[in-house]
Amino acid sequence: PQRSPPQTGEGGRGSFIRMDGSEHLRLRRMLTAEFMIKNIRRIEPLITGTVESALDDLQARGAPADLITGFALPVPSLVICHLLGVPYEDHPFFQARSAVLLDRSAGPAAVRTAMTQLRSYLGHLIEKKRTSGEPGDELLGRLVSERVRTGELEIGELIGMAVLLLIAGHETTANMIGLSVLLLLQHPGVWQRLHDSDEQADTVVEELLRYLTIVRTGLPRQAISDTEIGGHPIRAGDPVIALLSLANRDDDTFGQGDAFAPYREARQHLAFGFGVHQCIGQPLARAELRVALTRLARRLPGLRLATDPAHLPTRDNSVVYGLAELPVTW
Repeated sequence: PQRSPPQTGEGGRGSFIRMDGSEHLRLRRMLTAEFMIKNIRRIEPLITGTVESALDDLQARGAPADLITGFALPVPSLVICHLLGVPYEDHPFFQARSAVLLDRSAGPAAVRTAMTQLRSYLGHLIEKKRTSGEPGDELLGRLVSERVRTGELEIGELIGMAVLLLIAGHETTANMIGLSVLLLLQHPGVWQRLHDSDEQADTVVEELLRYLTIVRTGLPRQAISDTEIGGHPIRAGDPVIALLSLANRDDDTFGQGDAFAPYREARQHLAFGFGVHQCIGQPLARAELRVALTRLARRLPGLRLATDPAHLPTRDNSVVYGLAELPVTW
């Protein structure tokens, strides 16, 4: 039988995505300031430089090219590695382990092995920072200096936080970039407007997040009080699965929810979740997606698919839906 869908970063202390209450709040608060909008604006030149460098490499290799491996994956991977203080040259290692952890068809033994290897890798990296006189100014280095050395955070907890941030920081955005480009190339008018101006880019990004909703396995939750949804009673203590993709297609909220309307006001979508577990990195994800799409449209206005979209391989077994490849030319 297929294992139940894993949660990003499962497998150890510090992975606050699987916590509630005071412990969840304690760990999450240590990261909240890092991902505030004002801090993301401060690092936007880094994001822009990373995107432009990836485009330089893509153009240098020439067309046709796979946009996933040549652009969509390296951009968020480079950014999150820089922010955390993880060597980017190790990305093949952690990307391979991340893919196993997000694969719904992977067996328990493979998942345990991938998690053990990833935690061991990050544990060695964090220990090196801990024993260094200067842990570094990246996020993991600052957490070592400001939280571990003061006794507020244990090494095991920091490793769990690092696993969660590393996986979520590149897998989700990479899949959003690939799927967004595929969708936008089928709407050439929108692509042209992104090329001409970024004035409405934020609005387009919100609709892409709503319409695509790449987390499709559902969020396991437990009802804390009696309620009713769609005429079905739910009692306190009942387990429930919240499907974000269905909520984001709700006609009562969005009107013609199954239609892609790039300039609609869609900011009330649930692509990043809701409540205390809402994605902490959403300002970073929004910035990366906006910069990636606008810069790509400006640099490659003639970008087009190099294959029949019906034949594109998709990542159907992954917790985070996406494309395995996206052949393009220009």
